[in-house]
Amino acid sequence: MGRTPWETLLRRSRPVFGYEFWECDIIYIQVVVLSSRWRGNVRKVVETKLLPYVTKPARYMGGEYNAVQKTWQPEQVKVVLAFPDVYEIGMAHLGLQILYWLINDREDALCERTYMPWTDMYQLMVQEGVPLFSLESFRPIRDFDVVGFTLQYELSYTNILHMLKLSGIPIRSKDRTDLDPLVVAGGPCAFNPEPVAEFFDVIVVGDGEEAVLDLLDLVRRAKAEGWSREQTLIEAAKIPGFYVPSFYEPVYDATGRIKSLNKHPEHGAARVQKRVVADLDQAYFPTKALVPWVEPVHDRVMIEVMRGCGRGCRFCQAGFVYRPPRERDPCLLQEQALALVRNSGYEEVALTSLSSGDYSEIASLVQSLITNLGEDRVSLSLPSLRVDSFSVGLASEIQKVRKSGLTFAMEAGTERLRKVINKQVTEEDLLAAVDAAFSAGWFSVKLYFMLGLPTETETDLAGIVDIVQKLRQLGRERLGSRVGKLRISVSVATFVPKPHTPFQFCAQDPPEVVRKKQDYLRRHLRMKGVKFSCHNLEQSLMEAVFARGDRRLSRVLERAVELGCVFDGWDEHFDYKLWARAFQDCGLDMSFYAHRVRDFAEINPWDHIDSGVSKEFFIKEYQTAIEEAHSPGCRERCLLCGVCQDLPVRMRLVRKSAKE
Repeated sequence: MGRTPWETLLRRSRPVFGYEFWECDIIYIQVVVLSSRWRGNVRKVVETKLLPYVTKPARYMGGEYNAVQKTWQPEQVKVVLAFPDVYEIGMAHLGLQILYWLINDREDALCERTYMPWTDMYQLMVQEGVPLFSLESFRPIRDFDVVGFTLQYELSYTNILHMLKLSGIPIRSKDRTDLDPLVVAGGPCAFNPEPVAEFFDVIVVGDGEEAVLDLLDLVRRAKAEGWSREQTLIEAAKIPGFYVPSFYEPVYDATGRIKSLNKHPEHGAARVQKRVVADLDQAYFPTKALVPWVEPVHDRVMIEVMRGCGRGCRFCQAGFVYRPPRERDPCLLQEQALALVRNSGYEEVALTSLSSGDYSEIASLVQSLITNLGEDRVSLSLPSLRVDSFSVGLASEIQKVRKSGLTFAMEAGTERLRKVINKQVTEEDLLAAVDAAFSAGWFSVKLYFMLGLPTETETDLAGIVDIVQKLRQLGRERLGSRVGKLRISVSVATFVPKPHTPFQFCAQDPPEVVRKKQDYLRRHLRMKGVKFSCHNLEQSLMEAVFARGDRRLSRVLERAVELGCVFDGWDEHFDYKLWARAFQDCGLDMSFYAHRVRDFAEINPWDHIDSGVSKEFFIKEYQTAIEEAHSPGCRERCLLCGVCQDLPVRMRLVRKSAKE
């Protein structure tokens, strides 16, 4: 039998780790006590005591157009989707919308939402003892059966801990009782769940549409048959794609590397294989959209034209973990787009995927959508368009209603380095695309590059400068008297080695090296009409640490939260000194995780998570990268990476002449 909440509190209240930890537990106790007192009355307290004093109160009001309001019934499985960032970002997330409508379509379940409160609201909630609540019913989220977080970004991990703390739900899975909800996670970072493994009861790996239905069935049975938490976790571990971290224990050697991963003798699979939807046409997709009160970061409806990408860019985790490419039927996409616009009133439809320009029927799909939606002034957008799939005709069609700038991701400054990363675009591709765009009336171009890619030299940095200079010259020649309007934005990120990629073995450049490279570009790109920006190198360092981190980092996350870390993905809140202190207090070294080349034979924290692509394939691709050689993509030739060989899925393209 599990402990009662009071037993847990008394045990947790000992100041084991010092004063700060004790103070955090006081907040936890306050939330539990007051949330019980105000249960059923949270809305009144929020509206009268909190909203008048915070920025953007509409973030916390709920009641959006199309929001689902279900009456609570005892037998229902009640799920709250918790997005660990602010409302404006969470409302633009397609995955959350899919799960929200999918769960609410079931009569035996209901789904509500909650987002990370901004700092002013958070402080007031702590001060007044108001627990984290859902936007639909204003119920404390600890009243739900399941709290589902999405792991989108490593720098949102501290927000997850804050949300659990604000909810009165014990942060660590081992401290929860039968009275606490099941805390579940999914999303791209679930492919290395170890840094947050201690905080979740279940982590779902891979596509969520089918997995969430299995989760609902599991919890419905658990409620009906009165299972304990332990029994629920045992049954969860039997479901494909469900990882129950408490059944696994890493063992470390004297150097700090993982020596072995001890699995419970009876429970859990040796390798947790990702869930994958084989046929997107048969997969659930909502034709309604929540219409937010506050403008989200992307204010539009979205249709997912395809999932997965077969290009094989060696730095791109999403490209490997969501393999193989699977396209939706264009007629179905037409129906979804029209229904979404009709049901929401939005004036923009985004055609989303990892590489929408690669969709087999992109030109005809865009043309038919423009024909059907253009009269109502509904515009289209293609958020991810590669240089080699760009055509000015396609761009012109897309931007008939509203014209904006063009964005191209070159990633590297030289042909040699683009071969290393398997980015199959050339400088000629870029110059031809921009030439056509300038001639057609565009005068604004945005370029993305990465610093610190494996084998990078100063010649590669000079290549970035050279490309920008050539584009400036092209602009002068094509724009004539309008050359004053020319805008070239250069955005540079720092390379982060990600798990489940050929570069998972590589080291990230130390901050002092990255800083020198940024300074080089900043000096050489001081040109009229050129705007240079680069990512915060210390945020990139933290991203690298947690991307390839192990379970010991859970201590660091807890300590960082105690010290005040929150909203670490936001420049104005990120405080590197607090993180440095958290690592020092926990006796762990950031460089061990970020700046170390890993042996092929080393046991990685994510090796028991099976993305479908074999480790042998990644090693082979890494060696091919060092040889500066190109690897064909899935559409050109199958390289037997393992996905279509080991999982019940095949590449699905809608063009009849394409490979099936």
